[in-house]
Amino acid sequence: MALFQDTSSCTLQTEVTQGPYYVNGELIRQNLTDGQDGVPLVLEIQIIDTSTCEPVPALFMDIWNCNSTGVYSGVIANGNGNSNDTGNLNTTFLRGIQQTDASGVVQFETIFPGHYTGRATHIHLLTHNQNSTTIRLNDTLLDANNSGPVHASHVGQLFFDQSLISEVEALEPYASNSQALTLSSEDMILASEGNATDPFVQYLLLGDSVQDGILAWISVGIDMTQSQEVTGATTYYETGGMANADKSMGGGPGGMADGSGGPPDGLNGSSQIGAMSPSGSSML
Repeated sequence: MALFQDTSSCTLQTEVTQGPYYVNGELIRQNLTDGQDGVPLVLEIQIIDTSTCEPVPALFMDIWNCNSTGVYSGVIANGNGNSNDTGNLNTTFLRGIQQTDASGVVQFETIFPGHYTGRATHIHLLTHNQNSTTIRLNDTLLDANNSGPVHASHVGQLFFDQSLISEVEALEPYASNSQALTLSSEDMILASEGNATDPFVQYLLLGDSVQDGILAWISVGIDMTQSQEVTGATTYYETGGMANADKSMGGGPGGMADGSGGPPDGLNGSSQIGAMSPSGSSML
């Protein structure tokens, strides 16, 4: 029985691109804010095994999103804020990993994402294949074979009602963002994902207004046998971030890391998390 009573809970969620801003080796933590200004967002995600329609416990999940002015941490790229700011490579805001509890649920404390050119407001998520990850002592994950990409059982994106986005975008610092705002109805990734499943979170306000914060939740159905390889734009080490030379750094608005509008290559899209040696955008 799905915790959130979502009628789509046992429907297989569509696989979509991880985009150009995935970072390997993020920290296992609940609070992702790192001092970023914005509307507080408590996000709860329940993972459902579509072969059994039961929650999946002990599954690790990454989420990541841009800040209130449309910038992702940990990546230097054209179109991602100031591409001359090399210090952004060492930032970790609005990124992190949690492990699902006995009810298949993770909870993250973050902020409502801002927007950037070519994409509707969204949050990325990636679930790690249970057979391929182990916990490291420095609070991140290591791919079991330590050979490069992480193996993911799902790569997806979550979206918000346009009315809620409009409320948030009227507030500072969101309102100061000069990048063009793409509506949900105009987003190509949402159009692809929404054809088969409902990627919109449910939500309620935590106070009298949106400024007081938002609680959002969604159930996501995945194929537990799936194993995609996802390579990050950057790997985050104890000493800071290091760009992955194999990933292209830049691209047009709304473009895909692989230049397509579909899922990662052959449903093989993952990322090495916390590799032992250095390995290592477009607008996603």
